[in-house]
Amino acid sequence: MFVKSKQLLAALVLACTALGVNAATVEVAGIKFEDTVKLGGTDLRLNGAGIRYKAIFKVYAAGLYIKEKKSTMADILALPGPKRVTLHFLRDVSNEDFGRGFMEGLKNNTDRAERAKFVGQYQRFGDMFATIPELKKGDTIHVDWVPGSGTTLLLNGKRVIEPDPDPAFYNALLRIWLGEKPVDTSLRKAMLAEPPKVESDPYR
Repeated sequence: MFVKSKQLLAALVLACTALGVNAATVEVAGIKFEDTVKLGGTDLRLNGAGIRYKAIFKVYAAGLYIKEKKSTMADILALPGPKRVTLHFLRDVSNEDFGRGFMEGLKNNTDRAERAKFVGQYQRFGDMFATIPELKKGDTIHVDWVPGSGTTLLLNGKRVIEPDPDPAFYNALLRIWLGEKPVDTSLRKAMLAEPPKVESDPYR
C-alpha cells in the first residue's frame, strides 16, 4: 500500500511538472512562444499569438508581448512600458515581399497626416529592408519598443536599424497587425486574444 502511494505521488508530481512546462509556452504552427519575456528590464506577458497567412500559405507565426493582458487595440496602444511583436518565419520570404507588406500595412492603418509625419521613418525602414537578405524559414524578427530608447528591429537577435524615439511611430507599427485593416484578420484576433462571442439564447 505504501509503495502504491509513493508511485501515485510520483505520478502526480510528474503530471504537475508536465502541466507547468506546457503552461509556460504557447505553441503555434510548431513554434513555441514563451509565456513571459524580459525587455528593457520589464517582464512582458504573451498577450496572444497566431499565424499570418497569405492566400493558403503560412508566412509567419506572430506573438504580442505587453506588461498585462489586453483585448482591445486602444488599451494596448495606451499601455505604458516596453512592448514586443515577435515574428517566427514559417517559409522563405524575399526582402522585397516582406518590406512591401510591411509598408502597405503601415499605409492602410494610418491617415494622410500621420504618413506625412512619419515620412522620415518610412524612408529609413524602406532602406533597411533593402539591406536585409532573403528571410529564411526559421528566422526571427523582434519589433520592440523600449521607453527611453525607442523602436528597433532585431533580426535573429541582431539590431538592423537604429532606435526611433517616437512612441507614435511604434503604435503605427502595431496597427499593421492590430489596426482596422490588419495584414491578417484572424491573426489580429489571435494577438488580441479576443474572447469568443456568446450567442444569446432566444428562448431564455
